[in-house]
Amino acid sequence: MRTLWIALLGLGLTAATGAQAADLQAGKAAFDKYTCASCHGADAKSPLQPDYPILAGQHQDYLAHALTAYQRGQAGAPASANVRKNAIMGAMAAQLSAADIADIERLIARQDRRLKEIA
Repeated sequence: MRTLWIALLGLGLTAATGAQAADLQAGKAAFDKYTCASCHGADAKSPLQPDYPILAGQHQDYLAHALTAYQRGQAGAPASANVRKNAIMGAMAAQLSAADIADIERLIARQDRRLKEIA
């Protein structure tokens, strides 16, 4: 019985690892397609300008909320609809589907946020 449990657990971990790899590949594809790296850096923590945010390691729910808020701002939703207005991010976010947002948020949230190793 213990052997069966270990075998089933191993299969579950393998399936989860495969699904996570597919999620990360989809996230990387969307990150590249929408040229996120052009402002936030290929590693999502080397922004082009110092006032652009470091995205790597950010919480998934925050990333999804921010991107949808930019979409609402671009669409002209009233301020009471929790909008973010930024010409660049609004135009970029307007192109994203819900699946794109989910893929990008999973990728970025799993990235290491540390900027350098501490000795």
